[in-house]
Amino acid sequence: MRATDTSDPAYFHKVVDCQWACPAHTPVPEYIRLIAQGRHDDAYMVNWVSNVFPGILGRTCDRPCEPACRRGRVEHNNLAKPEPVAICRLKRVAADRKGEGVRARMPLAGARNGKRVACVGAGPASLTVARDLAPLGYHVTVIDAEARAGGFMRTQIPRFRLPERVIDEETGYVLNSGNVEFRGGAPVTSMRALLAEGFDAVFVGCGAPRGRDLDLPGRAGAAAHIHVGIEWLASVSFGHVAKVAPRVIVLGGGNTAMDCCRSARRLGAADVKVIVRSGFDEMKASPWEKEDAMHEGIPILNWHVPKAFVHRDGVLEGMTFEIVEARVDEHGRRRLVPTGAPDVFHACDEVLIAVGQENAFPWIERDCGVEFDRHGLPVLDAATLQSTRPDVLFGGDAAFGPKNIITAVAHGHEAAVSIDRLLHGEDPRRRPAPHVNLMSQKMGIHEWSYDNAPSLDARHKVPWAKAEAALASIAVEVELGFDAEAAYRETQRCLNCDVQTVFTAKQCIECDACVDICPMDCITFTHDGDDEAELRTRLNAPATNVEQALYVGAPLKTARIMVKDEDLCLHCGLCAERCPTGAWDMQKFLFKPTYAGPACRDTKKREGVPA
Repeated sequence: MRATDTSDPAYFHKVVDCQWACPAHTPVPEYIRLIAQGRHDDAYMVNWVSNVFPGILGRTCDRPCEPACRRGRVEHNNLAKPEPVAICRLKRVAADRKGEGVRARMPLAGARNGKRVACVGAGPASLTVARDLAPLGYHVTVIDAEARAGGFMRTQIPRFRLPERVIDEETGYVLNSGNVEFRGGAPVTSMRALLAEGFDAVFVGCGAPRGRDLDLPGRAGAAAHIHVGIEWLASVSFGHVAKVAPRVIVLGGGNTAMDCCRSARRLGAADVKVIVRSGFDEMKASPWEKEDAMHEGIPILNWHVPKAFVHRDGVLEGMTFEIVEARVDEHGRRRLVPTGAPDVFHACDEVLIAVGQENAFPWIERDCGVEFDRHGLPVLDAATLQSTRPDVLFGGDAAFGPKNIITAVAHGHEAAVSIDRLLHGEDPRRRPAPHVNLMSQKMGIHEWSYDNAPSLDARHKVPWAKAEAALASIAVEVELGFDAEAAYRETQRCLNCDVQTVFTAKQCIECDACVDICPMDCITFTHDGDDEAELRTRLNAPATNVEQALYVGAPLKTARIMVKDEDLCLHCGLCAERCPTGAWDMQKFLFKPTYAGPACRDTKKREGVPA
C-alpha cells in the first residue's frame, strides 16, 4: 500500500466529518471549543467568515454536518439512540451570546476599484457575493422585488422559527458595510436592460420562486380554497394572511410542508394533516422538522396519492386519495403502485400544496447569451458557476434548483472568487487551493491544549416555549436556545475531530503500545499488501466504511506498516500519550477555503495588482 499523503488538503479535511459535510466548510470543532471557553464573539466570527449568517443558520440550517458527526457513529454501544453533537444549535449560542464588538471586527469597505457588480435577488447567495466583494473595492448593487433583504429567509421561513430581528441584523451587516447599494422593491424585468446599465458582472441569486401546483379534478372549481405553499407562506410573512379555515390539509413531504402545517396550527386551524405520497422515511423534510410537527400534534399520513379536490359549488369539502405502496420492478427501479385498497376521503376546508419548487426566469431573454437546458435551468460551469455568457453567474436555488441556505452561501463564495478572477483578467476555471495547516497540540508529556476527555452525556435538548404560548401566535419563537450551562455541557460532547493523529514512521519502534491503549481498536500493525479491500478485513477492527480512507504509514523496519481506521477514531490522544518515542502526535488541522481577494489570484500577478 502506498503511504498516505497527509499533505493533500482533502485527506485530513475529510476526517473532520462535520466540516467536510458542510458546503461552506465551517470549522465546527474550532467554534465549539471557543463556545466552551466562553469566547462567544470569537465563535461568532469563525462562523461569520464561513457561513455569513450564524444567527439565521443556527435556527434554520438543514444541518448536513450533523448526520456526518462522528459522535453519532461511536455511541452505539452506550445509547439506544446515538445522536450527533447539536452543532446547529451551538451555532445559535454563539450568535445569541455575542457582544456588540463583532461589528468592529468585520472588514470595512475597500477603496473603490472601478468595477460594478449586480446581484439579482437579496437572498443568502447574493448577500454572500456582496459580503465577499465589497471589502475588495467592488461596488455591488443588490436588487430585489421585495422591499427588505433576505430572500426566502424572510418570505418563506415562519417567524416562530426565525425572528425578523435576526434577519434584519445579519442582512444589515452586509448591506451597511459600505460599497453595497440595495434596490428594494425593484423587480428585474429584463436581463438585457440590466446589462445595459454597464455592470462588469451579474450574479443571479433570485432563488426558485415558483411553487409547483397540482392539476387535479376540482382544482379550478375550488381555487379560492387551495394555495401554493411558498406563496401562502410569503403571504403569511407579509401579514396578508392572518387566519385559516378550521380544517387544513397540507400536501407534500418537504420542509416547506412542515412550515405550512405548523403555521396553519398557529393561525387557528384545529385539524391539520400532512398527507404524503411517499413513505415516512423517504420524505424530503429533515427528520427534526418532522419530529417538531408531530410534537405539535400534527399527523403525517403516508402512501396517499392525491386524486381529486372535492367541492360543492366552489366550496371545498375535502380530497380523495389513492393508497399506494413502494415496489421494486425487474429493472431495480422503485415505483409507487396501488395496493387495491378503496380510495380514501379526507374532509378539509383548505389545502396547501407544498410538493416542490421550480425555477422561473421569464425576465432573461433567450437571445442575450445565457442558455438554458430542457428543464429550464441555466447551463452552468459547475465549478465557476458561470453561464454560457461568462459575465453572468448563477448561485443558490437559481443555479441547480432548490437546496438550502448553507448551499446558497457556498455558491456565493465560489461565485465571488469567479468574479474577482474574471475581472482581474484571470481564468475563473483555475480555482485557488485552500489554506491548510497542522499544529501540534502537545504542551507536556500528558498535557494537550485541547480537552481530550469528551463527555459521555446524551445529546442535550433545546428548551421550547410553552405550547399554549407557542401555538397561540405565529410570532412567538418556539425554540428558546441553550442556556450557558447546557451549551457548555453540549460542547463537551464534541470529539475534536480536527485534532489529528499524525504518525511519523521513522520514530516508531513498533512496541505496539498505541495498539494496546486504543479504546476503539483503530490502530493495526500488519504486513503490507496491495489490495485495500483485503487489508480492511484484517485490521484489529475491520474497516467497513470505504468512504473514509485508511491512514497508512511508511514501511517500518520489520517491513510491517501502520494502518489506522480514521472512521471510528475518538481523537482522544491516548496513542500519542502512550508512545515512548513521539511517533504519534496530536496536531490541530486548519482548513480554510480561499475567498475572493489577492489570495485567490495567480501568484505571479498578485504583486502590484489592486485588491
